[in-house]
Amino acid sequence: MSSTAIEITAKQPDIQYAPDFEKYQARGKLRLQSETLPKTVPDGFPEKLSGDMVWDGKDLKDRYNWTYELSDAEIEEIEGGLAHFKSLSRELHQGHGFFILRGLPVDKHTRADNIAIYAGISSHVAPQRGRQDSQYLGKPADMMLNHVKDLTYTSQSSSVGSPAYTADKQVFHTDSGDVVSLFCLSEAAEGGTSRLASTWRVYNELAATRPDLIHTLSAPWPLENFGNTHEPYTSRPLLYHQPATADAPARVLLQYARRYFTGFGALPRSTAIPPISEAQAEALDALHFLGERFNVGLEFKKGDVQYVNNLAVFHARDGFTDEEGRRRHLVRLWLRDPEYAWDTPRELEGKWRALYEGVGAEREVFPLEPTVRGESRGGT
Repeated sequence: MSSTAIEITAKQPDIQYAPDFEKYQARGKLRLQSETLPKTVPDGFPEKLSGDMVWDGKDLKDRYNWTYELSDAEIEEIEGGLAHFKSLSRELHQGHGFFILRGLPVDKHTRADNIAIYAGISSHVAPQRGRQDSQYLGKPADMMLNHVKDLTYTSQSSSVGSPAYTADKQVFHTDSGDVVSLFCLSEAAEGGTSRLASTWRVYNELAATRPDLIHTLSAPWPLENFGNTHEPYTSRPLLYHQPATADAPARVLLQYARRYFTGFGALPRSTAIPPISEAQAEALDALHFLGERFNVGLEFKKGDVQYVNNLAVFHARDGFTDEEGRRRHLVRLWLRDPEYAWDTPRELEGKWRALYEGVGAEREVFPLEPTVRGESRGGT
């Protein structure tokens, strides 16, 4: 969709990347008073979701142990390349939607060996890796692994256009692909708690209290296409409903990140693309603040590997403080397990092809040091 064919007259709502709870409350109150909003969810969408994927962080620890402590014998199997984790993939796709592996001996290995172990374990959980960038160091490549670390104190600081490369609080969002995984190489001096929330629990709250926002989330939105001059924005829903079939239960999928609608850092939102509406601004805030309400905070330790169903669980991160010798450093993989994978919504098929199709072993790159990937790069 080209911006040259549209004369933009609407005004972007008063909304920024950092959510403001008072503005969110005021916007919702005003819209409820001044607009006639739907009282039920869209046709075909469920009134309420059920199952293990619906959870509230405040009581989840009483009924679900999400940390799998690796025994010495299991670690030996991993290091020998013999570990098998198929049951964990079922938990991601059919259970609570996340788990942590704990106990990898990071300090025992070099950076290269740690990344090899991480990629090897992950290939058993979800064997298909997604590319996170199509170039590396200015040359064409399938960059399969990305580093999540504060780079604002480095020479790359002026190009940071994503909170992933800062020590700032990162608000609730999803990544790309079916499964997002993070491996903790080192912890921050303070803060940096990883937070997960059930998309399904948030859906149920909206369906019960603000079904109009389900309509808003399931209608098309203008997403910033950072750096793409030929197609400056795309249009698609953030929320998708998949009715039950003979092979699968009914599902709701969420795919979004707030910065595509508000901008961040060196990548501000372009004024040359359509603004979002007040309803969409409220929906963005509703997702975040309900995520904060229902989230579970994970104690993410060195040697932990986190796996999350990226379509049913969204995530955030508290701000953190680094100091010399204690810098928070994670590495990330985007994964897919064709055996258990949920159907990809039609509007996401192009993005999924860009992630997973045509990855060649001769082009795969697993960088040992951090670099800002193309879609998160701005400035110079």
